[in-house]
Amino acid sequence: MTTPERRRFRRLHAPVLCRPLGAALVDHEGKRKVQDISLGGVCVYTDDVHKVGEHLELELFLPSGETITLDTQVCWVDKLGPTEPAKFEIGLQYVDIASGDLARIESLLKE
Repeated sequence: MTTPERRRFRRLHAPVLCRPLGAALVDHEGKRKVQDISLGGVCVYTDDVHKVGEHLELELFLPSGETITLDTQVCWVDKLGPTEPAKFEIGLQYVDIASGDLARIESLLKE
């Protein structure tokens, strides 16, 4: 049985990286590849345990070299198997995103 599609926005697999805001960035491994991105949120892999409803500040690294700092809320968490690239896959919804940041994400989706 399949679950009905709940997404309100089109998703795109884009060359965008992210990291928790304030996390030390020693090398490329400090950043995580965004699995998909939309005007409503992002899906990312993580080894950190998070709970639905938890707020996370995230820094997105766009292909242009720009960064966007976002306040997000965890919408869902899926535990992944031992052969997967991380322990969890999480869905994050934007909270109070600035119109200029939303416009930059929208332009990325049009590329």
